[in-house]
Amino acid sequence: MALAQAREVRTTCPYCGVGCGVLAGVAAGGAVSVRGDPDHPANFGRLCSKGSALADTLDLDGRLLHPHVGERRATWDEAMALVAAKFADAIDRHGPDSVAFYLSGQLLTEDYYVANKLMKGFIGAANVDTNSRLCMASSVAGHRRAFGSDTVPGTYEDLDLADLVVIVGANPAWCHPVLHQRIAAARERRPRMRVVLVDPRRTMSADAADLHLAIAPDGDVALFAGLLGHLARSTALDRDYIARFTTGFEATLAVASRMDLGTVTALTGLPARQIGQFYALFAATEKTVTVFSQGVNQSACGTDKVNAIINCHLATGRIGRPGMGPFSLTGQPNAMGGREVGGLANMLAAHLDIEDAGHRDIARRFWRSPTIAARAGLKAVDLFRAVGDGRIRALWIMATNPVDSLPEADAVRAGLAACPFVVVSDVMAQTDTTRLAHVRLPSLAWGEKDGTVTNSERRVSRQRAFLPAPGEARADWQQIAELGRRLGHGDAFAWSDAAAVFAEYAAMTAFENGGSRDLDVGAFAAISRPDYDRLEPFQWPRPAGAQPISTRFFASGGFFTPDGKARFIATEPAVAARTTGGHALVLNTGRVRDHWHTLTRTGKSARLSAHVGEPFAELHPADAAAFGVTDADIVEVASAHGRVLVRARITDRQRRGAVFVPMHWNDKYAGRARIDAVIAAVTDPTSGQPALKRAAVSVRRFAALVHGFAVSQCRPDARHCDYWAVGRIEGGWRLELAHGKPLGDIEAVARVLFGAECRDGLEAVAYRDGEHGHGRLALFDGPRLAAALFLAPEPVAVSRSWAVRQLGLEHAERAARWRLVAGRPAADMPDKGAIVCSCFGVGAGEIAAAARSGCASVAAVGAATGAGTNCGSCRGEIRGIIDAHRAVAAG
Repeated sequence: MALAQAREVRTTCPYCGVGCGVLAGVAAGGAVSVRGDPDHPANFGRLCSKGSALADTLDLDGRLLHPHVGERRATWDEAMALVAAKFADAIDRHGPDSVAFYLSGQLLTEDYYVANKLMKGFIGAANVDTNSRLCMASSVAGHRRAFGSDTVPGTYEDLDLADLVVIVGANPAWCHPVLHQRIAAARERRPRMRVVLVDPRRTMSADAADLHLAIAPDGDVALFAGLLGHLARSTALDRDYIARFTTGFEATLAVASRMDLGTVTALTGLPARQIGQFYALFAATEKTVTVFSQGVNQSACGTDKVNAIINCHLATGRIGRPGMGPFSLTGQPNAMGGREVGGLANMLAAHLDIEDAGHRDIARRFWRSPTIAARAGLKAVDLFRAVGDGRIRALWIMATNPVDSLPEADAVRAGLAACPFVVVSDVMAQTDTTRLAHVRLPSLAWGEKDGTVTNSERRVSRQRAFLPAPGEARADWQQIAELGRRLGHGDAFAWSDAAAVFAEYAAMTAFENGGSRDLDVGAFAAISRPDYDRLEPFQWPRPAGAQPISTRFFASGGFFTPDGKARFIATEPAVAARTTGGHALVLNTGRVRDHWHTLTRTGKSARLSAHVGEPFAELHPADAAAFGVTDADIVEVASAHGRVLVRARITDRQRRGAVFVPMHWNDKYAGRARIDAVIAAVTDPTSGQPALKRAAVSVRRFAALVHGFAVSQCRPDARHCDYWAVGRIEGGWRLELAHGKPLGDIEAVARVLFGAECRDGLEAVAYRDGEHGHGRLALFDGPRLAAALFLAPEPVAVSRSWAVRQLGLEHAERAARWRLVAGRPAADMPDKGAIVCSCFGVGAGEIAAAARSGCASVAAVGAATGAGTNCGSCRGEIRGIIDAHRAVAAG
């Protein structure tokens, strides 16, 4: 049989909102490789560690390949007949508000559009929301309050041109690495450029900043309200811009003027000197871009934070011109595309407003629909409350995992378990959410699906299929359209392909627009399938019959309010609630560098799991000492809503009085690490976005009697342990465990962990120290290591990177086997140390060795080891190792 011809396909990365272009190479034998697209204007060929490892995540292991009703495989016809019957019955019995869709920024714009059209225009309710509510809703609300529309004014080019970049509540070094490197490159070209980071934690982004403001949680409104008052006292105000293009300035300034330096200092926890330094820098620098993300949005006052930032740019006229403006960074690859087509419950497609009767009429007439949703639907947190209390009778969840990602996640799980009918369409067969589904539908994954996404700078790019659809997986839009047809709306949901869906969406943006709305891509309203296949990345607006117009907004007004003027919004800093009931710390959640969301994709990659292999709690040394916690202890982080067990990391990068826990780990990869189960479902009153960055918690040391570490070719099963976390490694798995009671003899522990499949017929080499509680065991399949287990009464002192490399290697000599059991690297295999550079597998030990050999810069270490020379997201850690070596040498 002849092999297929090798080819390379231009597509777009499925991770963050940077929207990087990817060249996916498919070899004649089917192997896939990825590299950055040098011609894509979002990244010019650069990829982060996650994007570089995309090929690692394309296997079919764990994929959902066929429809299932309960645990039984079903046909598509049977499954969709049941879905349609259940939705129709709920609508007939309880009305259209009894059904809902919950969508995802992982969906393509075409998927989002079809779901929004069906729910709002044909079912007649607006209960269609998205996990973008959890990350970007406050930006949307802030934009709409100030601009009259959800418009991001600027472009990535502004980061190249700015003389000051203020990063607020974002960690682009880890979460948007390609943009972080773009800022770093601009600084190298123009040394006068300055960067300020506003963040409670000293993240890796702080290492590239000239000034780090370690602000108190939710102190941002006070900081920027105080800045507005300072600007009014300086010469930085653009009085002409304010008078011609805005309203509400004097009333807003009256509130902001109450924020004197003493008040700002008290509310932000920042030294007056640092505040003054930041204010002076902002006032003196015309070309200023303020970049903000989850630390601003994921707050009970997130919308006010966004408007406090926008106020400062409106007051100085620093908006819509090269090198200046407020800039919201989206978290997911198509959070912006979802916003464009009404993925949020309080919006209609094409930036039509659901609360505007005229806009509702435009949507209904364009769709030729029998009805239109008359009011906003339930936003994510309220939607799942309605699931829990029985108001939602039928729910379809698409491409997301709310059992892990929503606050009060245990209540979400309980609500889904009690819901009469739950459909989940996903690429993975077993997630914490699919386990609760009555019907599971197999969806296409990245590399298989076809459509468009929009990035943070309003740039629309194609995701193109380069792999065949596996099993019976179908595009999400096709699944939703099938429901629309079965509910009796056949003609409205009869698209032949994704190109036809995109063309209809484009036509809707132009329908009765005439410049009255910001979003207009009418130039593509009649796009053909061949032209859709060839579609180049473009920024909107792209109206029909016109040359491309400016891709920046608002330099000369033109806001989308009734009078065409921007609105200043008075923002009153909220008084932070005090922690009570023994909950002494403020919990902050977020991402780590190499993982994504709830690990369904990145958890498949060994190299992405090498940097951070288990969930952790980052504590300040003073707090750790107060709670009797030492580094690598297991700690319980708890609130009134739930608790988790995670590994302690003690670092002065953490603000005192706060604790950081990443949001990725779930019941598939860890025992008790679903951190959103700990967080109260408190939301911003305007945006409905939950405050995932601020929760009152307690922290205490978990009294573990046994700690363990293991590597194994087969996935180990540690569900009997109080604490466990597994992760992929090359050729197998790694395991961390801890337990509050004795586990027994090491052979007995190995029998449970590794099971007969991994254990029987293997030769064992074991060491036991019953008096001190130490045990070590290695299992060999011939000369090759099949599994190794290390137990101790304290955190196991074995190099993880060294142990991982032993799996599958030959250890024919008896001495080599005993060295392995003892955890001692051979002289010819030095310990790499903890992995720092995931792209090239370079460890901290290798970087330290390079520093000792004379490499005194990140560039020199890169030349010697390769570390930091690809995506660059590890450069801050490399710099820290170099600086530590210098400090030791100087001492």
